[in-house]
Amino acid sequence: MSGSTRNKGENATLEQALSRLNFKPRRLEPGHVWLAGAGPGDPGCLTLEVLAALAEADALVYDALVSSDVVAVAANAELFFAGKRGGKPSMKQDDITALLVRLAREGRRVVRLKGGDPYIFGRGGEEALALAREHIPFRVLPGLTSGLSALAATGIPATMRGINKAVILATGHAAGSDDDIDWGAIARTGQPVVVYMGMANLPLIAAALLDGGLAPSTPAAVIVAATTPREQTVVATLATIAEEAAAAGLTSPALIVVGGIVAMRAALAGNQ
Repeated sequence: MSGSTRNKGENATLEQALSRLNFKPRRLEPGHVWLAGAGPGDPGCLTLEVLAALAEADALVYDALVSSDVVAVAANAELFFAGKRGGKPSMKQDDITALLVRLAREGRRVVRLKGGDPYIFGRGGEEALALAREHIPFRVLPGLTSGLSALAATGIPATMRGINKAVILATGHAAGSDDDIDWGAIARTGQPVVVYMGMANLPLIAAALLDGGLAPSTPAAVIVAATTPREQTVVATLATIAEEAAAAGLTSPALIVVGGIVAMRAALAGNQ
């Protein structure tokens, strides 16, 4: 026998559910900066804290990967676009941090909004450090990092018993340069790798992982604009993923996923 007292056929509204949650957001004070994560793209991936912060902000400094629907939540804020896109003119990081400091010293209620999570390849740590050095009060509001939520949204479990015991998050923007990471070392772990900012260097990354010892048949995928209407996913093998992604015309923003977990997508297809 159920212990619920709800009447048959009664459906809780979103407002009722929120009232039961008893969520009490902290106040965004003048002169403070909150570094917030917008998640992978879909407004439904916003946390309650980020949503509340956007409603309070009178200055919003936002990135290119933040959707217009999310920006629109900050209805009372002056908007400052600070998007960075590879190979395109963009605001320098020093200028962004200087803007945050200036707005805070003007007594503004500042939200610095980034796609995903601000501390996962979002340079949020650099901005937090700059604010700390300038004695600007700040707070970090975590967001769903694209490197994990995009996998879930496209049917790829980030961890699967019997397949992996770890997940490696890596950046691919420096592939082929002196500043590159050791792809061979990553390959030798045998664990799946999720690569941010690697689309332009996908052929180099795939070749480096193959040279490091991963089998050509290792499952691989490219996920574009996860959770948004533009979402696309191409699944292939490590040996063919660069060619397949190019044939499909995939462009950034994209994540590259390499490892046995990618094969789970086919096994779960049609049941989500």
